[in-house]
Amino acid sequence: MKTFYTLFLLLPFLVCAQTATTSSERYPVFNECESVALSNLENCFDATLKSFIYSNFQIPDGIETKDLKTDVTVIFEVDTEGIFNVIYTEAVYEELQEATLAVFEKLPKIQPASYNSRAIDMQFRMPIKLPLSRMLNPTINEVDEPVKAITTVSPNTIKNEYDDVEVRPFKNRQASSQINIPLSHEVYSRFDDDMNQVGTNNHTASKPLLYKEVQRYYDFEKENKKLHYDKSSWFGRKFFNEHLIRLQGKDYWFTLDVAADLQLGRDLDRDLTTYNNTRAAVFQGGLGKNLNFHTVLYESQGRFAGYYNDFARSLKPDGGNPAIIPGRGIAKEFGEDAFDYPIATGYLSYSPSKFFNVQFGHGKNFIGDGYRSLLLSDNASPYPYFKLNTTFWKLKYTNTWMSLRDVRPAVTADGSFRTKYMANHYLSINVTKRLNIGLFENVIWENDNDRGFDLNYLNPVIFYRAIEFSTGSRGGNAIIGLTGKYKWSDSFNTYAQLLIDEFSSGDITGGEGSYKNKIGYQLGIKYFNAFNVPNLIVQAEYNQVRPYTYSHNSITLNYGHNNQSQAHLWGANFREYIGILRYKHKRYYGLGKLIYGERGFDFKDGVVYGGNIFTSEDDRPADNGNNLLQGNKATSFYGELELGYIINPATNFKVYATAIYRDFSVDEDVSDVIQTQNTVWLNFGVRTDLFNWYYDY
Repeated sequence: MKTFYTLFLLLPFLVCAQTATTSSERYPVFNECESVALSNLENCFDATLKSFIYSNFQIPDGIETKDLKTDVTVIFEVDTEGIFNVIYTEAVYEELQEATLAVFEKLPKIQPASYNSRAIDMQFRMPIKLPLSRMLNPTINEVDEPVKAITTVSPNTIKNEYDDVEVRPFKNRQASSQINIPLSHEVYSRFDDDMNQVGTNNHTASKPLLYKEVQRYYDFEKENKKLHYDKSSWFGRKFFNEHLIRLQGKDYWFTLDVAADLQLGRDLDRDLTTYNNTRAAVFQGGLGKNLNFHTVLYESQGRFAGYYNDFARSLKPDGGNPAIIPGRGIAKEFGEDAFDYPIATGYLSYSPSKFFNVQFGHGKNFIGDGYRSLLLSDNASPYPYFKLNTTFWKLKYTNTWMSLRDVRPAVTADGSFRTKYMANHYLSINVTKRLNIGLFENVIWENDNDRGFDLNYLNPVIFYRAIEFSTGSRGGNAIIGLTGKYKWSDSFNTYAQLLIDEFSSGDITGGEGSYKNKIGYQLGIKYFNAFNVPNLIVQAEYNQVRPYTYSHNSITLNYGHNNQSQAHLWGANFREYIGILRYKHKRYYGLGKLIYGERGFDFKDGVVYGGNIFTSEDDRPADNGNNLLQGNKATSFYGELELGYIINPATNFKVYATAIYRDFSVDEDVSDVIQTQNTVWLNFGVRTDLFNWYYDY
């Protein structure tokens, strides 16, 4: 009984003691403060942080602070992982804000704040006094302002969760995210010279690149801000400078934009009015630090120049639809002599560590440093894919698995298109600070014998050629390739590709013109800031592919998707010369392109001469004596001039005008596509530049 009364009398004190302990709130802890008493943690955090800022803050060039007396206000948090995150900065000069962000990125990871022994986020407000001598040694008329906590934790935290959900000032995280930079030649030309400086350790061939990969060389956010107009109205800011809808919280951000590709033109040769009417919605964002997403929904109708309409119809799938719009997708009839072609693209991008990025989506990929690629290009329609990028040391290793379709009537079964699969890996190695070499291997197989997606090809570090033999020599089509790039200077580099489709050394080197001699190669040069003109890029490129390359005796195992080549858009049996000029000044840009080519097509006799990758090589005229450009020879000249203005750099929305001249001459007219014809196509439009249009067929 005496013990009971003793406990009863002590109970209020025990409860108070427990409340005091469990309701305690602890400041974040630097390593220097680990041995400091709990009551002094706040002062130690304050002093250590100020000392670090004082020692590491870099005054930007061009700002004289000798007579400048000002404060930079920064609001930041230390999150549950002990990482410093800047939420807001305020300063007289934008350069001081950037310097503040830079010094906070250097802060080490520390022990997070806690409440009831549970890690919590804690936000602070801190003034950085300039000149820096005022930070640790305030003048006699100043009071030392401590780093002030501006968030607290209360026992009602859980009940207030809904009200505590916050929307923060939008900071463009896209520029440092795992989102893909859209496959647009104009967009990539903006930072191509920055990434090709001698001594940089990056990899430019495996595209699309992530914003995060490019940020250290070209900061999109910073460069876009240089182009901002001083607009105070909501419409002015959204139309010229910003995303339409922007939302950001502590661990997430989203943007939503309406997009368009509106064109109006004239084919002077056929006296045909052309147009394209694409409306789209672009939704992208991030959840946490490592997960990003991007999706675009397109609704499109269009009528193009005559030669382009004819080519689209020549690609038509089984099932009654009249065409496939090149690079887009299956189209149905719309109005008079026009097409309706809806499409959607999107992907998830996740980086579990600094070494890996994993993507699952529906879109396109590209391998190479040139305008064309003989290995994998963005010429065909979007497709489902799974991709793994591994980057470390001087290496980047890309594995991509794809699901493709053969949509021809000859292979359609039970009303459905034939499915085939593709897997490739590409290893990029920076051998020296000037030389990069890439190794490529690809295999295509179909769902024969209910084979499905062959698990043999899931191994990312195995040679596909060996698997092809183990699963049956006719069960797959393997291709190997080699790429190279050499930086002669910061302004000049050369690049190359070598493709081997049939790895038969005797046929390749025998000199007898074997149909198994299936090789192609590319040679190119780039000249940045050419002739000392800033932002002028000169590019020259040569491509050549022998007959029967990319085709196969099992015609479903060709290197194609949706009746389009997965490599060069001309297929095989051709050679091509390309010259390109690109120029950009502020929001203005210009493009000049000249392409001369020679190609070998089939006649009407049913003999296959090796230009069409969707025919069977079994119908060849002979085993030997097969030469480049054999068959129905054609020559083509293509010239394009485009002038444009970037309306909104955040969304890459442009207004432009183009003039295209195409002269195509063939020995024998055999179809609407393969016939001698000239075209002059004038076009004017506005577009959100998210993909490449290729009109140079």
